[in-house]
Amino acid sequence: MKKKTGFTLAEILITLAIIGIVAAITLPSLLVNVNEKAWDAQKKALHARLAQAIGQINTLGGYGTYTEDEDGTATEDTAAESFILDALSKVYKINNVCGPDKLGSCGIPSKITTLDAVAEINFPTKMSELNVNLLNGNHQVNEEGDVADTKAAAFETVNGESIAVFYNPLCSSDSSGSHYTQNKMCVNFIYDLNGTEGPNQVGKDVGFITAFYNKNPIVVAPIAYGTNANKNTSINAPASCKAQGENLRLPNRDELGSMFVNQVLINISSEATSYWSSSVISPGNSGYAWCLAFNQGHRNTCSRAYSTEIRCVNK
Repeated sequence: MKKKTGFTLAEILITLAIIGIVAAITLPSLLVNVNEKAWDAQKKALHARLAQAIGQINTLGGYGTYTEDEDGTATEDTAAESFILDALSKVYKINNVCGPDKLGSCGIPSKITTLDAVAEINFPTKMSELNVNLLNGNHQVNEEGDVADTKAAAFETVNGESIAVFYNPLCSSDSSGSHYTQNKMCVNFIYDLNGTEGPNQVGKDVGFITAFYNKNPIVVAPIAYGTNANKNTSINAPASCKAQGENLRLPNRDELGSMFVNQVLINISSEATSYWSSSVISPGNSGYAWCLAFNQGHRNTCSRAYSTEIRCVNK
């Protein structure tokens, strides 16, 4: 007769322990990958919806009231909340609107982690907290308008996203004489895809979308990479991005402008002379491309043979 064999209790327990250890090691990374793929899809859908809504608004400038006294202190500020109620809600489904002093009631977290995961910062509550250079008087004034240091308002979408709105009622068109980014920025959205739930980090569940130009607006949603690529010419910049990752590319002019507006979220250097964009001046003048000085917000036309900073974005 053949002797029957089987696993001993000790062997079963050891096997289960090994399975538990492997699961504990691998499951968190698998869950992170699943979450990031879901977030990426949600970001693209949110960008598409907001871009479609913004395109239905005749002009992005002039909503609400913003006044200052002689020392620059705001005495009345209804701009962002008025833009949401009087313009955006007419073309976009909104569940709840929260004024400047009640952002948390719309699921806006009090603190977020920057893109590079280096710093935890207070959630910006007004225009100047996005980037101190937005209100730099030496660089942002032109004959058509200015930049108002308006407070943020917020709303919740029917899909559960929490979105803070930073609104500049004085924004100008792309055809204005100024090449500064500041006064061409009309609306900046900072979204959190799952409200106050974690991780509340830029590049994961937190991101930004920016609308430029009060007429014929362009809406961009760059997902910036966490570190600069090697400094290079515009001609070689795409290869510098590809060296950092196959899924990376050079941002276009308006995407780069959005990154400038949201400088505090990216934790990107404001001391750099300029960063390259992928936008050439014109098809017939491809020897020059747009670059943007992050220490002042000026859009420059730079020779593509010039070597300067590169910050890539995800495709």
